Amino acid sequence: MQNCYTGFHAVEERLRRYGAEKKHSASLHVLYSKAGPRVKKILSLAEDCGVPCEQVEPRVLDGQVRSLPPEAQDHRGIVLLADGEEERSGNLVQLDQWLSACPEEATVVLLDGVTDPHNVGAVLRSCDQLGAALLITGERRSASNIQDSEVIARSSAGASAYIPVAVVTNLVRAVGRLKDTGFWIYGADMGGSPLQQVSFAARSCLVMGSEGSGISRLLESSCDQIISIPTCGRIDSLNVSVAAGILLYERRRQAVTAAGGR
Repeated sequence: MQNCYTGFHAVEERLRRYGAEKKHSASLHVLYSKAGPRVKKILSLAEDCGVPCEQVEPRVLDGQVRSLPPEAQDHRGIVLLADGEEERSGNLVQLDQWLSACPEEATVVLLDGVTDPHNVGAVLRSCDQLGAALLITGERRSASNIQDSEVIARSSAGASAYIPVAVVTNLVRAVGRLKDTGFWIYGADMGGSPLQQVSFAARSCLVMGSEGSGISRLLESSCDQIISIPTCGRIDSLNVSVAAGILLYERRRQAVTAAGGR
């Protein structure tokens, strides 16, 4: 199977992952039309990773991306081809390509260290019902492997076929990209601002950690605001999928109210 990557950040991310792999699962090949400053940086990274690069006419790049979704066809003069990768599910997207077509108002859910595929599926179901546009999860310490996909699909009641999912190698870097495009980052954790006092931004990202360890320290420090759900029970916390559903409901309630109840 050959996958095609476009967008500077998406290409860099795949090259970095290739460089970190002890055993390569795919053969990479970079095609570029002209070497501007950003392309030169990527070509240098590819050289460090031992990935061959070839200069081609722009029409060759146009042909490589013709079958991609419209938002992925803006190759910016460089394309990364990966031969031998497992076929990616239809709902998997590259974060930077998704951000390039992101609407002015959008809700994103980012899962940190959520390893139970049943929880991921339940979160996807809430995303579908309550208007979230994207789920982001990490490549490591998460239920993002191919063997989890069937469980996720069942637990999501089919929502996994409709909600775009971006699997990234570095969640902190992903948060940085979201901030660059105007997202306000809300981390869910005990001791934060009570949910009823929070006014969500037009572009909002909800960061949900695992029930055991919560949000990682580096990721929490990248959040713009920590929020919490007031509870009255005897156990420590809500299930992550339940907590995500509550936050998504309040986010949607505020959005509907602001739009005059439409």
